[in-house]
Amino acid sequence: MSPLLVLAILVSYFAVLFLISRITSRKVNVDTYFTGNRQSPWFVVAFGMIGASLSGITFISVPGEVGNSNFFYFQLVLGYLVGYFVIATVLLPLYYRLKLVSIYSYLETRFGAVSHKTGSLFFLISQSIGASLRLYVVSGVLHLALFQYYHIPFMVTVCLTILLIWAYTNKAGIKTIVWTDIFQTSMMLLSVGLSIYIVSRDMNLSFGDMTNTIFNSEHSQIFNWNWKFEKNFYKQFITGIVVAIAMNGLDQNEMQKSLTCRNLKEAQKNIYLYSIILVVTNLVFLSLGVLLYAYVQMSGIVLPLDQAGNLLDTDKLFPNLALNNFGTTAGIVFMLGIASAAFSSADSALTSLTTAFYTDFLHLDHKTDKEKTRMRKRINIAFALILITIIMIFRVLNNDSVINTVFTIAGYTYGPLLGLFAFGLFTKYKVKDKWVPVVAILSPLMAWLLNLLMIKLFGFYLGYTLLFFNGLITFGGLWLIRIPDR
Repeated sequence: MSPLLVLAILVSYFAVLFLISRITSRKVNVDTYFTGNRQSPWFVVAFGMIGASLSGITFISVPGEVGNSNFFYFQLVLGYLVGYFVIATVLLPLYYRLKLVSIYSYLETRFGAVSHKTGSLFFLISQSIGASLRLYVVSGVLHLALFQYYHIPFMVTVCLTILLIWAYTNKAGIKTIVWTDIFQTSMMLLSVGLSIYIVSRDMNLSFGDMTNTIFNSEHSQIFNWNWKFEKNFYKQFITGIVVAIAMNGLDQNEMQKSLTCRNLKEAQKNIYLYSIILVVTNLVFLSLGVLLYAYVQMSGIVLPLDQAGNLLDTDKLFPNLALNNFGTTAGIVFMLGIASAAFSSADSALTSLTTAFYTDFLHLDHKTDKEKTRMRKRINIAFALILITIIMIFRVLNNDSVINTVFTIAGYTYGPLLGLFAFGLFTKYKVKDKWVPVVAILSPLMAWLLNLLMIKLFGFYLGYTLLFFNGLITFGGLWLIRIPDR
């Protein structure tokens, strides 16, 4: 695919984003960046959240990972439905009742200032790493498709990518993102649909043949009942529930969009619609993965394996086929899809990181609006630099499918948040606030040791359930530092 064509696609794509940014940036005030003035239509938020939630990782890693773990990822997705029901019925009413901008302010109301900052800090760490991994994926694709042809270093690719995100979000923040997400989600879903069509066409499959190919593939197995296996159904389903609650309901990035809705009822409708679309969309991505591997087998393409017989570099399967095997149209479709998926999640991540730090760690009530805006912009730039640094570190260290890496990191970083909120919601105890950071730091360490112990003694992999056990350990630690009733 011609680098000049890739460049033309990206220029056109960002022209639309900057146009939306210009329109939504009119008549903004200090609060617009953080809350969108709470005027977002619920159905707009619901549809737009799909693109932000799926990200470039889903677009690339989920189809590729089918080769190693079949449809087992869908077991996790099914658990999301229960998790989002909990978000809509338990967490959103709490957030709206307290009129929160940062959801971690609840922890100060419930436990104290140290707990508040501890929760927010764990979010900042987790979101910084997660957003960096997502940007790592799209930066790699952009470098492969465009920048390497001009011998531009990967770091320059990363810097340009983040600079573009900062440029169209730095003024109106979440208000702009709610509306750019509509465009980006539409482009992403159109892209995956066209990708399926193109692969089926190249394989000479009718719609019926395509459906049979997916259903009859060895990779389309959804359920695994081996209790020792890392992706066993019960582990995946329970983890799906916990992941939805922790990585969405307790995540400023996800909840900040829902909190821009006009009222609680509309925010709840947003979550219900979003959860259903999310499940269907993930199934489509997995189906695309089956078709890609069927194409590889039909074409006689040899994929690299490790010593255990597992596929290597599964994240590169879809990009390589789209850019090198399926023709120019497929390349264009793929570039639009990866750009949409990646930027729709990355832009909201940068905004939510800025919001959390600004709201949770700074006290600027005495400052003028001009001073507040200046400080917010400085924080925004600082997080952009942090993301660049983490991406470059990950480029050196990464040797795994990014989708697995993201969930592994989330298991350690979101566990303390899960335990903190659960203890606050399901008990009436106060805690010794100054000891909360100790519990939050020790809990992931103990979860890691538990995982090693279970593997050594029983051959049992906690897998994604690590998040659940981490939260449970945090809950137990908070119980030990509770203040008894008098």
